[in-house]
Amino acid sequence: MNLTQDLSILAMMASASVVVQLVMLLLIVVSFMSWYFIFLKLFTIHRAQRRTEQFERDFWSGSDLAAMYQSAINHRHSTGSLERIFEAGFREFAKLRGQRGTADPSVMVDGARRAMRATYQREMDRLESNLAFLASVGSVSPYVGLLGTVWGIMHAFRGLANVAQATLAAVAPGIAEALVATAIGLFAAIPAVVAYNRFSHDVDRLAVRFESFMEEFSNILQRQPQPRPAAAHETRA
Repeated sequence: MNLTQDLSILAMMASASVVVQLVMLLLIVVSFMSWYFIFLKLFTIHRAQRRTEQFERDFWSGSDLAAMYQSAINHRHSTGSLERIFEAGFREFAKLRGQRGTADPSVMVDGARRAMRATYQREMDRLESNLAFLASVGSVSPYVGLLGTVWGIMHAFRGLANVAQATLAAVAPGIAEALVATAIGLFAAIPAVVAYNRFSHDVDRLAVRFESFMEEFSNILQRQPQPRPAAAHETRA
């Protein structure tokens, strides 16, 4: 037996049973998909963090709210999640402020808060997309690999029925082929688990920042001066 050739990874994958090969193929495809989503989420979350920090610096530097709102509208294609939350809240506040008969500040602030909450939910859904896939890969892949291993070992021992003398050399190649399935399953699961934990932590931190901003911005809107009845139409959004 040529051990270098017969017990190499590719040779063992090629000589495995059909069921084990299908399991390996499934795990390899899932692994490539998980790595694609890992890099995708890495860039997405990093971009969201960078734009959030930039908007917070601009907002707390004392910039005019109306000017920031107009800037958010003009650059909507490149705005971040926090800026879109601000845009939704300020738009609703200005709309209610310009309506005749809406003089209660709490009504306007509550409307702005609901608009920000709806946008917040959409942005969080976008940031959390594909995380469930990484969680599934991390939890299921080892078991799928174990299924291929168990099937391969069963196949190897069934082959001993036709052998006059059972030796370790006769059963070792079949067991080694089966164990490759478990190795591929772990190779797919470990990066997915690490990435899921990291991305979940980053998304949770962004969620806390978004919620804190919504509360602070609501307080700022609460302190906004109310328009005179004769000039109420000038603030209509």
